[in-house]
Amino acid sequence: MRILIYVEGESDRVSMGSLLGPLIQQKRQQGVQIDFFVSPTGHKKKNLLTKVPQKAVNIIRNAPDSQVVIIPDLYPPNVAFPHSTAEELIEGIYKYFLEILHQKQVKEEKSFIQRLKVFCFKYDLEALLLAAEDELRNVLGIKSSKREWIVPVEDQNHDNPPRKIVEKLFQKSGNKYNQVVDAPLILKKCHYWDIAEACQQCFKPFVEFLENVS
Repeated sequence: MRILIYVEGESDRVSMGSLLGPLIQQKRQQGVQIDFFVSPTGHKKKNLLTKVPQKAVNIIRNAPDSQVVIIPDLYPPNVAFPHSTAEELIEGIYKYFLEILHQKQVKEEKSFIQRLKVFCFKYDLEALLLAAEDELRNVLGIKSSKREWIVPVEDQNHDNPPRKIVEKLFQKSGNKYNQVVDAPLILKKCHYWDIAEACQQCFKPFVEFLENVS
């Protein structure tokens, strides 16, 4: 079996590889290949929401042993279609996918829908960095300071998403946050299940899906 996972950007791809490396290796030994792919170039979130569902139909049709996973950021809201919550975002992607199946007159509609899985980062990947509080502070060289974000970390909001918080933390420490370098560096030091437990709303269901796939 092969799991093709589409995310918005390169930082998401390399960060997931760093955090989930042991799980990916475990699944590979069980005969499950897990690969991460970046959204088509251009407007990353919009393309992930509109182009990847179309691609997913062809993948599922041509590779019977495959499943496609789409993981956009919840932030910013209302890209491609109205949404401000994780539920609205996920429902909107499934609705669009169903429309594509109707357009292409796919007869095995139920089977196709079962092989598409949609999750999201709430509100973006950096929620996982806030969950990795000790590792984040170590990278920043901060021994202790007042927490500047809401816990649970997935309870931030569109006005102050996790990425903005992380950027400010780096600025205060005299550094500039580099998503592609810093995020995977921090997450590589973590156990994926600890992060999942701290991000139970949106990230944990994704981890549970990967653990249970066979």
